[in-house]
Amino acid sequence: MNASFIQRNMKTNKNTARIAGLVYLVVVITGMFSLAYVPQKLIDWGDSGATFNNIAAGSSLFRWGIYSSIVCYVAFAFLPLVLYRLLRTVNESHARAMVILALVSVPLSFINLQHKYAALTLTAKEPFLQGVSTGDLQNRLMFSLHQYNDGILLATVFWGLWLFPFGLLVYRSGFIPKLFGILLMLGCIGYLVNFTGNTLVENYSKSGVGKYARMFPAVAEIGICLWLLIIGFKIKRNEV
Repeated sequence: MNASFIQRNMKTNKNTARIAGLVYLVVVITGMFSLAYVPQKLIDWGDSGATFNNIAAGSSLFRWGIYSSIVCYVAFAFLPLVLYRLLRTVNESHARAMVILALVSVPLSFINLQHKYAALTLTAKEPFLQGVSTGDLQNRLMFSLHQYNDGILLATVFWGLWLFPFGLLVYRSGFIPKLFGILLMLGCIGYLVNFTGNTLVENYSKSGVGKYARMFPAVAEIGICLWLLIIGFKIKRNEV
């Protein structure tokens, strides 16, 4: 094979990998902000009154959480398409499965955001809510937030499933370390373990299993994101 063609192809793949890394970074940062930082600051699951007051007083932060979720989901819609360009030569059918499983979660995630908009409305002192008692508003707020969390739980099925073909492609690629492929497939298992536990096991959140299961996808996705962004694409010397 012509050396100049290989060099051009390598440069194209490196650029594609860097773009994927950049899009992944947007997903990671906005996801951490909306799913971890904002709830930690505003939501007390054991105190509806405190949560209501926190969101009412910190409505700007809550709104930024919603906005960052939208940015996250838009970026996530493009991420598997960029990764498809990078990994389709490894295995076309696996690459297509990766894209389909990832994209299924996007409309689910967008629709689920209506519960956060409902929570925002309940704390905004709208005129049509003047006749509703504060206690009732607080209960409705917590119901909306719990519905949002249930929607996230459903979305995690596909957040997990797409990682398996993605991890398999990475493992077999030859230009991304196999370790990332293994971690991504373990990340899939971590998501599915948490979904199963939260659905079937009462008081699963108190068991401590979820905290460890969440570590696998976190390490895998942050790791592959940084590798793609910083290293991008490595070709074996004997292929140059």
